[in-house]
Amino acid sequence: MSGNPSVAIIGGGLAGLAATALLCEREFEIELFEAKRFLGGRAGSFVDPESGELVDHCQHVAMGCCTAFLDFCQRTGVEHLFRRHHVLHFFSPEGKRHEFAASRWLPAPLHLTSAMARLSYLSWSEKLGIARALRSLCREAATPSVEGDVREDINTWLQRRGQSQQVIERFWSVVLVRALGNKLENASVAAARKVFLDGFLSHRNAYEVIVPQAPLGEIYERGIASWLRERGVVIHVATPIEKIQVVENKVPNLTYGDSIRAFDYYVVATDWQALPRLLDSEVTQPLDIPWSRFTGSPITSIHLWFDRPIMQLPHAVLVDRFTQWIFKVHPAVDASAIQQPHAQEFYYQAVVSASSVLRQQSREATIARVLADLRTVFPDASLANLLRFRILTQPNAVFSYTPKLDNVRPRQQSPIRNLLLAGDWTSTGWPSTMESAVRSGYLAAGEIFRKEGCDDVAWPESLPRSWLVRTLLGVDH
Repeated sequence: MSGNPSVAIIGGGLAGLAATALLCEREFEIELFEAKRFLGGRAGSFVDPESGELVDHCQHVAMGCCTAFLDFCQRTGVEHLFRRHHVLHFFSPEGKRHEFAASRWLPAPLHLTSAMARLSYLSWSEKLGIARALRSLCREAATPSVEGDVREDINTWLQRRGQSQQVIERFWSVVLVRALGNKLENASVAAARKVFLDGFLSHRNAYEVIVPQAPLGEIYERGIASWLRERGVVIHVATPIEKIQVVENKVPNLTYGDSIRAFDYYVVATDWQALPRLLDSEVTQPLDIPWSRFTGSPITSIHLWFDRPIMQLPHAVLVDRFTQWIFKVHPAVDASAIQQPHAQEFYYQAVVSASSVLRQQSREATIARVLADLRTVFPDASLANLLRFRILTQPNAVFSYTPKLDNVRPRQQSPIRNLLLAGDWTSTGWPSTMESAVRSGYLAAGEIFRKEGCDDVAWPESLPRSWLVRTLLGVDH
């Protein structure tokens, strides 16, 4: 033992990895515990049994506004495994392609006006109505309360602002369902405001999409985990923690397998469902977390392997269709080093967020709907043969950021002296995203720095907002 403060990180998803990475900047003894065999949590990979390739559970993307996530990638040396896209490709309901990119000359928040003007599936009156609603949304400092404590969802808010159902389906849903992983009638106004203000309007690079160019499992295992081990972090995989005991408002030790180990601090970086199972009821009560308000929303990924390319674009957004996103997936990585990837397969992934409707239809019906969408939009898809497919649904892929969660998500510092919380569901100001997960880990690490009297480690909390953004949108926070 070196005498340096020791920290146990419970959970090897992005929140736990981010807390670990920041704590590495100071002299802490750190051990990370992950119940599964792989790191990454919900943003992870599995080995495809047919090819031995690593396949992501679902396509994950970040945006230019995700400053903490980008800092984490740079800090751990994996930024080269991501590609930033300055042009988004939208396909209208009729199948017409629209390039969505910032103007070279106009500053934020005017930088996307020309891109909006080119969306021919929206009329000019609809675009003006969208602009007015966006300005009103940005000026909403908090979710409005209509009757007492009953807060509006974003769908109701939009209808009150005169947005037609067609505009909601062709604009607002296109952005928000993909960003929040949730239906609009379940989404908080505050969450929607965050997406548009920080993700599109505050900075000219905020809207850009950042896509992994390797399987997430490759990024975590051979990238981030290797970086952490080089800095002395001990990583335990396939090591579940059954229970966390608290004695006199303090966690005394951790039991795993046949071992008992005492740490100075414990960061529980699990999802909202796992935490109550880890802590006894007498412990969860002081946390004062409204568990009943946390619900999950499903996201379905449809993995498709064709015998020829169906599109040359790296990704595409399909407007007002069942298939919401389609990605041309990076070349697969042979995880086992035993089998070689299928040489004549071309791999794509379609994504359907808020996919609870899929519970009511068969796998064959789902594939038929996806193929119909792709063949309508991409002529080459009609010539391609589908060699195989895999449909994966994560029932609780994201937490549902409903109006009931406004201002009640728990802070990272718990009432228990040496217990901290991390996870995208904790209080970060962000919806359920990789950015929120990383921020939560950073904030938890920051609490430990303060307790130890250490200088905090600097990280970019947000993109800067210009005076023009503050003036035109009427925002100061």
